[in-house]
Amino acid sequence: MGIAERIYEIVKELPEATAAEVLTFAEIRRNRLAANVAEAARRAAALALLEKHAGRFKSKKFDRADLYDRACLR
Repeated sequence: MGIAERIYEIVKELPEATAAEVLTFAEIRRNRLAANVAEAARRAAALALLEKHAGRFKSKKFDRADLYDRACLR
């Protein structure tokens, strides 16, 4: 007997209101799982995009005090 059949057997014996709570809980869990899968796919796509452009930009170290010592700020 699988899990779905076991849940069905238990829920059959419950009052209608309690069975509705179990159904609501199962739907919420299913929706959360779908949202987590979608979030993981979105995150993987974003990381792939970053990986595609890795190493293209050169970083330059700067001194914070030099940022305030510019001609346009005087």
